[in-house]
Amino acid sequence: MYDNYPTIPYVGFKDENVRTPITFIAQHQNVQPGMEYEMKPAPIFENPNYVTSNKLKDKVVIISGGDSGIGRAISVLFAKEGADIVINYLNEHEDANYTKKIIEECGRKCLLISGDLRDENLSSYIVDTTLKTFGKIDVLINNCGIQFPQNSILDISSKQLKDTFETNFFTFFYLTRAVLPHLKANSSIINTTSITAFTGNEKLIDYSATKGAITTFTKSLALSLANQSIRVNAVSPGPIWTPLIPSSFNRQEVEIFGTKTPLGRAGQPFELAPAYLYLASDDSGFMTGQIIHVNGGTIV
Repeated sequence: MYDNYPTIPYVGFKDENVRTPITFIAQHQNVQPGMEYEMKPAPIFENPNYVTSNKLKDKVVIISGGDSGIGRAISVLFAKEGADIVINYLNEHEDANYTKKIIEECGRKCLLISGDLRDENLSSYIVDTTLKTFGKIDVLINNCGIQFPQNSILDISSKQLKDTFETNFFTFFYLTRAVLPHLKANSSIINTTSITAFTGNEKLIDYSATKGAITTFTKSLALSLANQSIRVNAVSPGPIWTPLIPSSFNRQEVEIFGTKTPLGRAGQPFELAPAYLYLASDDSGFMTGQIIHVNGGTIV
């Protein structure tokens, strides 16, 4: 998986054979949210030097979009930390089954539930199935999303606007509403927002707007649930090498993706997952309504 990365070793790894790319092979996928198994190079979803500490021992975690990209990195890290994982994904069966395999190799259980969360009835099904299988829910991670770059607001159709909001925001609302009655004190809800909510993006107007909605949703829900000791936070990624990138941008844009960050490269999913672990664990017991920025150094 790591043999052909075209750049210098990443300093954080002891294994110098593991490399993080600065530029990428020009590529494009025609269907969102994209397939990780088709990406070259494959995203790095785990740190081979990671030492576990059972921060999530016997916790049950539901994560949307957990089959690939950031979601896969979170799912695998959480399994290493002792959690059982419920993954909702659209139809990326090969990616999902590979993620399940890795989780089970970590000694934890993984339940895969495919389907479109824009149907609010699916959220109830996910919750019911999780409770029948594991008997509880401790952590919810809302992570699914799509984006369709356009040069102008005039190019954003009503259908695209609706699809983007229904996928990126309505799904978070539906799944949170379904899960909430089953959460207890010290449970955690974590939402994936984006740097675009804070900086904007001229080609991702509707996408950026959904991420702004998620950011405000996070803060408002945190205030609403504080008296129940249920924490609500978010992680705001910058450019991260995930299937959404080759399925969103053209070949030339993919090739230089992330090179404009202060650190000069895109991030890898494994570099983001520990922020979610912090927010899911007892380490962040005094943190709610907050946003963690993992973006390669951009000041927001």
